[in-house]
Amino acid sequence: MTTNEPVEAGRLTEHEAAALYRLMTWLSPAFPVGGFSYSSGIEWAVEAGDIVDTATLADWLDAMLGDGSGFCDATFLVHAYRAAEAGKDASLCEIAELAAAFVPSRERQLETTSQGRAFVDIARAAWDADRLDAMVAACRTPLVYPVAVGVVAAAHGVPLAPTLHAFLHALVSNWISAASRLIPLGQTDSQRVLVRLEAAVAATANRALLATLDDLGGATFRADLASLRHETQYTRLFRS
Repeated sequence: MTTNEPVEAGRLTEHEAAALYRLMTWLSPAFPVGGFSYSSGIEWAVEAGDIVDTATLADWLDAMLGDGSGFCDATFLVHAYRAAEAGKDASLCEIAELAAAFVPSRERQLETTSQGRAFVDIARAAWDADRLDAMVAACRTPLVYPVAVGVVAAAHGVPLAPTLHAFLHALVSNWISAASRLIPLGQTDSQRVLVRLEAAVAATANRALLATLDDLGGATFRADLASLRHETQYTRLFRS
């Protein structure tokens, strides 16, 4: 995906255009990883009365993003990407195992491993990438979703920073989509929540780019309890 022809100012190179095209495809709601089936515990939070409107939803998601699974997932994506890019299969395997161990509940485990498997399988079926099969095979543990995104992006030479921002945007968008069906929210209010979280997405991405694996951790205990209690919720629309 390289070219020696001069590029006019403001135009993308062939490689940049291909990378952007793939990134928009992979993290689009239309990419069939089944994200619409999961709420990451938000369904229980709505039933419990923790989330009742745009303000409480934005506060809940801001905490999940900066102090919970959002930051952890972003950090795992960064380290998986760098290990895959450097060809460090042993390190990648260790990161994949640690990422799987960080998932706090059975339903969240189902959510992230199912999406990770679907992401890798579909990307491999639709696009060729050198070493992707070998990298996936090197990991004894199924790749959770953020690790899968990092590995596939690295295999295709898609830059890390935009991959990370796009991943977090897709993550927040899916959370809002689930909440919009549960509270419910209108389309405009959903966009207002997404706008309010714009700075938080950027800040989380920047933190993750600098974070070590020792920086991993969360303080969103209520959100973790929500994912646990959703397992026994009497009526449910979502799988997590």
